[in-house]
Amino acid sequence: MHQAPPVKEENPRRAIRYRDPTAISFVQRRREIHPDTHRERDRDTLTEGESVWRTLTDSHAAHTQVRHSHITASSHVHTLVCLDPTKPDKMIKLMCKPAVQVLALRMEWQPDEQGLQQVLQLLKDSQSPDTATQRAVQEKLEQLNQYPDFNNYLIFVLTSLKSEDEPTRSLSGLILKNNVKAHYQNFPPAVADFIKRECLNNIGDPSPLIRATIGILITTIASKGELQTWPELLPQLCNLLNSEDYNTCEKICEDSSELLDSDALNRPLNIMIPKFLQFFKHCSPKIRSHAIACVNQFIIGRAQALMDNIDTFIESLFALAGDEDCEVRKNVCRALVMLLEVRIDRLIPHMHSIIQYMLQRTQDADENVALEACEFWLTLAEQPICKEALSGHLVQLIPILVNGMKYSEIDIILLKGDVEEDDTVPDSEQDIKPRFHKSRTVTLQHEGGEGEEGEDIDEDEDDDDDTLSDWNLRKCSAAALDVLANVFRDELLPHLLPLLKGLLFHPDWVIKESGILVLGAIAEGCMQGMVPYLPELIPHLIQCLCDKKALVRSIACWTLSRYAHWVVSQPPDAHLKPLMTELLKRILDGNKRVQEAACSAFATLEEEACTELVPYLSFILDTLVFAFGKYQHKNLLILYDAIGTLADSEYIQKLMPPLIQKWNELKDEDKDLFPLLECLSSVATALQSGFLPYCEPVYQRCVTLVQKTLAQAMMYSQQPDQYEAPDKDFMIVALDLLSGLAEGLGGHVDQLVARSNIMTLLFQCMQDTMPEVRQSSFALLGDLTKACFPHVKPCIAEFMPILGTNLNPEFISVCNNATWAIGEICMQMGVEMQPYVALVLPHLVEIINRPNTPKTLLENTAITIGRLGYVCPQEDFIFFCDAVASWVNPKDDLRDMFYKILHGFKDQVGEENWQQFSEQFPPILKERLSACYGVTKWLFIVEPLGGGNSSICVLHCPDRGGEGRDWPLRLTDRSHALCVSMRFNSNPYSLLTFD
Repeated sequence: MHQAPPVKEENPRRAIRYRDPTAISFVQRRREIHPDTHRERDRDTLTEGESVWRTLTDSHAAHTQVRHSHITASSHVHTLVCLDPTKPDKMIKLMCKPAVQVLALRMEWQPDEQGLQQVLQLLKDSQSPDTATQRAVQEKLEQLNQYPDFNNYLIFVLTSLKSEDEPTRSLSGLILKNNVKAHYQNFPPAVADFIKRECLNNIGDPSPLIRATIGILITTIASKGELQTWPELLPQLCNLLNSEDYNTCEKICEDSSELLDSDALNRPLNIMIPKFLQFFKHCSPKIRSHAIACVNQFIIGRAQALMDNIDTFIESLFALAGDEDCEVRKNVCRALVMLLEVRIDRLIPHMHSIIQYMLQRTQDADENVALEACEFWLTLAEQPICKEALSGHLVQLIPILVNGMKYSEIDIILLKGDVEEDDTVPDSEQDIKPRFHKSRTVTLQHEGGEGEEGEDIDEDEDDDDDTLSDWNLRKCSAAALDVLANVFRDELLPHLLPLLKGLLFHPDWVIKESGILVLGAIAEGCMQGMVPYLPELIPHLIQCLCDKKALVRSIACWTLSRYAHWVVSQPPDAHLKPLMTELLKRILDGNKRVQEAACSAFATLEEEACTELVPYLSFILDTLVFAFGKYQHKNLLILYDAIGTLADSEYIQKLMPPLIQKWNELKDEDKDLFPLLECLSSVATALQSGFLPYCEPVYQRCVTLVQKTLAQAMMYSQQPDQYEAPDKDFMIVALDLLSGLAEGLGGHVDQLVARSNIMTLLFQCMQDTMPEVRQSSFALLGDLTKACFPHVKPCIAEFMPILGTNLNPEFISVCNNATWAIGEICMQMGVEMQPYVALVLPHLVEIINRPNTPKTLLENTAITIGRLGYVCPQEDFIFFCDAVASWVNPKDDLRDMFYKILHGFKDQVGEENWQQFSEQFPPILKERLSACYGVTKWLFIVEPLGGGNSSICVLHCPDRGGEGRDWPLRLTDRSHALCVSMRFNSNPYSLLTFD
């Protein structure tokens, strides 16, 4: 009973707690940041360098005791004695002022020499690759963070201890940054003031690394709301634009854009924006570039100060359009792209010139500039003026985009384009992207039919060069051509076809490859116009599957998948059979990239072909079984997806042995379980009772995964310093496989449930703090309700209040599954549902009446209310009818949905029961339901033409849309009419219901 796309929020990933710091080399932390390095790279480099420190310091907030130390008190100082991990027999003292003295810290604070030496030793120890030493460092940090004075030592090392090497000083600042992030609200005012003052006094440090570290520290403090209590900061930042320290100003603008435009700070942007605009004319290209970048931070948020200066801003951008500096040109392009989105009204008068400029910049020698300019076409395609604005420029634009779709030399090197066979080379960990399981979302069909699990709406089809994970000019050009094809449709082809033929048959494989990508990019938008050419092109693409270059073979797989619908619509022997033959060969290709592309293309072809694949199933399954023994780690994960798509096949049993073998090989903590569990869920649902030989060990392992995750979560919540937070994806994917088992096995799951504690575990999962866990829990509850309700029924009194509290549209998928589960429980409980109606019905009615409720949720809610009305008709169903009737102008698809639900429900309960329901309705409700949905007796509005007692009337018969026709009518016999006197707009009229 699963349908509709799984609308799922991204799983929030908890930071991995400290484990093995030897995995990160300190060499990374020693990379110096130069002043001409772009700010994103500054931040990334420092992030790499501080990763150990972040891991070390993230967990200290939970510690309340100082271990391996003792404290002695006097009237003046506290002495914290810690163990030196490198010298176990040596005790080192750190002088820390007591809290009362810290509060009265004077401006001339100076570190105690012994304390300073201990902090420096701590920084040196952190560089050790020894795990035991690193753990001792962590413990020391936990101890020292009990004392706010420790932060003074850190800022002192960063800003004042010039005798130390720069990486050590920078690390000191990064530890302080993490402390600010976690505990700034607990800093005594004197400590906070000292840190802020030192930051401002040293922001011009001669070292680029130290300046960058101080800049990050400033932005972290500012993000804690400190701009309001730090009046000296903003004037200083404005002055920084005229120095080498413009990075910090840009970061502040990026991180605090809303605050800078708020009344809380008296809108400092009113001063800052004009000053930034002045710097657009500065003689230094770096200052010009960063001034534009600062202003760019305020475009999307429509900062009022910028909107007041918008014309000056645009004029200044135009003046810099031909700047010789590539960073300036890049930021000009970025500004114009954002303005196109938020202030297109100001660009329209200049659109012709802007388009000409962007055509030039998309061909810029600097690829970063070209990429930024290429974004313009993507954004323009979303604007209503796109077709009008671009029609006259397609002849120039299309060749530019096509040219941008070629692999660069760097791309080919990164993709190992010269390596043709690598299938025996094991995958490295960095080759494999993290897998995030998507919880299942369920829905109901309108008329009592079974639902089905929805498709993933976030599938990324354009995976032609997935290894190049960064957004690049090739990808952007292809995406732009794709969206423009959807705007212009076949009008694009006269500009494209002459180019395409030369590309597809070009002897240079790089150019031929780009032509195949072009053909795939236009598949959706230009399909109709391409149909006459496909009988010639598809055989050519199938032939390209045998090309000697792996990158040509892989892109041919992808492009053929884009035309799979057309291929399947032709006689099987024409294209499907040769395509299937070659595609299965590519699944066993010697190149891993081709294997991946072929598997993905095959999964798409499966979905399109359905029963057309039956003649080839034996060959297909033999190929997939062989692939199990051939594939390396990464492509094995993709193979699971292809098998899951094939799950409805009667031959799927042939694949169960290798699937179960993989199942037995994987440990409970191995994330490769995610795709395998997803695959088995599809297989179990498809095989139904055919899965019985495998169900018991699979069921028990899923229950164990849920139980272990819940136990680990409880231990972590009680002692976060001793235990790691669990990865709840293991629990989510196990719950979803249990749902698949319940749905596939039906009543056969009864004995498995009886011998397990799944209902107790489900009760805990339904109350988990993570929405995705609750989402999967409610899906399982609904499936167990359908499959083995006697095991669910004893828990209903505990479950229903939890379901009621989760009828919150803020979490759409959670709310959707809770609503669906209530509907399933309702049908099993019958009249016994009565005590729980008040818990859920008000929330359901509120969801129905809520504006902009997603269609899937709206549909499930309407059906669940209808089911409540069916089992408890005395008070419930009228709520739904009233909610529907009160919707004045529902959209067409929503109106159709209500129409189907009402008529489906009427047919389900029968005419006699429906008559009893509808007799309770107030007349105005009957009128609305009849006029809009035709489910009550026809209502005729009869208005007297003469006096009040006249028998000559006008009969108005409304149709479904509320319109209708009028007929003069002489009432000679009222015996078949029920007349109800009412008043409407102060005019008397009658409602007559004719039998």
